[in-house]
This record gives sequence, structure tokens and C-alpha cells, in this order.
Amino acid sequence: MSGVKVIGRHSRYSACLIQAGGLAFSLAVMAAAAGAAEAVPTNPPDTLRRAAVVQLVRHDCGSCHGITLKGGLGPALTREALDGKSPEGLRATILYGRPGTPMPPWRDFLTEAEAGWVVEVLMQGRLDAEK
Repeated sequence: MSGVKVIGRHSRYSACLIQAGGLAFSLAVMAAAAGAAEAVPTNPPDTLRRAAVVQLVRHDCGSCHGITLKGGLGPALTREALDGKSPEGLRATILYGRPGTPMPPWRDFLTEAEAGWVVEVLMQGRLDAEK
């Protein structure tokens, strides 16, 4: 391994990538918070899309956050667990993921408005009502 010093199981290069990813996430959260003045509409998607988004949350998010969203590999996504959290920060987490963690970005699958709607529904504890 010429030029790359291995530190434990990670190289300096991967450590830099993790730090750069964390910086990118922080910038995305700050940009989302700064753009809060021009809030992304959280109107519910149409009926067909809403069903698809709820299924995505239940199955894809549920694979890490628990099928009942009460926690697992990822933290709980219940109303109580999300109480006091920033909706803009949660939306940014959904869209951009959390670098250095298993949380992937979902921006290829959800629009900003849909991510905002998911946050709103989860924070109100009414995902089941959206079936």
C-alpha cells in the first residue's frame, strides 16, 4: 500500500471521505434550515403516490428503523422520538442521508415536498392513517 497509511480498518483516505461526507451533510442541513423561510410545501401526494410513499416508509425505512418504526439499527421514527427535532433537519436527513452511517440518501426516490410530507406525517404520528 504505497502512500496510504492504514489506521485500524480505515485508511487516511477513507477517514477524509467520512469527514468530507459529514461536512457535506452539515452544509445540506444548514442550506435546508436557511431555506426554511421558503418552506417546501408538504401537501400530501395524490392518492396513488401517497400509497407508494407510505409503503416505502414502512418497508424501506422500516428495514432499519423497525417495521413498527420504534427503532432498530436506526432510531425510532415515532411521534415521541421526533418531538423537538427540526423538520428541516429531518427532511435533509431523508433526502441526503447521513454520511458515515447506514442512513442512505432518498432524494432519487422522493421529492422535497414528499420528504417534507413524510416528516409531517411521522411527527404527527399519523402514518397509519395515510394508508
